[in-house]
Amino acid sequence: MTKRVLATLGAIAAAIALAAAFVAWMIAMPGESWKGALDPLTDDQRALAQRLRQHVETIAAREHNMSRAADYEAAASYLETTLGRAGFAVRRLALPPPLAAVRNVEVEIAGAPDAGIVVVGAHYDSVAGAPGANDNGSGVAATLELARRMAAWKPRHTWRFVFFANEEPPYFGGDTMGSAVYARAAKERGDRVAAMFSLETMGYYRDAPGTQHYPFPLGYFYPTTGNFIAFVGNLRSRGLVRDTVAAFRAHAHFPSEGAAAPASIPGIDWSDHSSFWNQGWKALQVTDTAPFRYPHYHTAEDTPDKIDYERLARVVSGLEATFRDLDASTAP
Repeated sequence: MTKRVLATLGAIAAAIALAAAFVAWMIAMPGESWKGALDPLTDDQRALAQRLRQHVETIAAREHNMSRAADYEAAASYLETTLGRAGFAVRRLALPPPLAAVRNVEVEIAGAPDAGIVVVGAHYDSVAGAPGANDNGSGVAATLELARRMAAWKPRHTWRFVFFANEEPPYFGGDTMGSAVYARAAKERGDRVAAMFSLETMGYYRDAPGTQHYPFPLGYFYPTTGNFIAFVGNLRSRGLVRDTVAAFRAHAHFPSEGAAAPASIPGIDWSDHSSFWNQGWKALQVTDTAPFRYPHYHTAEDTPDKIDYERLARVVSGLEATFRDLDASTAP
């Protein structure tokens, strides 16, 4: 074997080792995902599951987006009414012309003036042709309930719960996407956003092997059973992803996976957290992985009966404990 061949083989081996080390760094998360039977639901979680069902059934009763203006307005009004009943002063944040007829909806739990801001957000529009029960009625319901359950809290950071308009195509990735408008305005004001959590398509779970899929190359490293909640960020947000996964695993007996991956991998940036990345802030998505698991994604079959409300309740109660833990620690 010539020296040139040996050198080539050595270079290939070094490249493979480097790639393996990078992937290991990317997917390494603290703690362990919950395995085995789930704990019995608590009385609080049962009541939470019923409230989540009510929210999803109301918001996703029919398609709601710019082409269905009356139903879109009904969804926004329901959010505002529900938040008002929880004691919040609701802020209507209109999108710029020509989309001023729709709005982002925001409430806030104030923290210390010298601490940063944490945004918990979910888009409340549905894609054309779909009622959007999982995408994103589940995320909206989770955000509503987290806001309601935490309304009397006295946090260190200021926590904002935001419901974004116009996440779905043709607005996704553009300047008129609701979260893009919101994040730009926050940047222009000089807001100190410490972290952003996008709650996106969270309500579908399956216990059979082969029910979970991934974009290449993640399928080599994660389970094939679609029974977990995922925490997904970009490389810059790796510390936030790890802190969040650690806190969730400490409080929630529920399967969980995490990844901090290049945004170029399909699915990594498919929600409102990407708008915050674009402003230089750390952000992650909390998701059941949407089209990589959910067979009714972006179809007319994305209806409220597809959601597992009991497991969604477990996730929401786990997120509440996680957020309280993160606020009390040095992160975010």
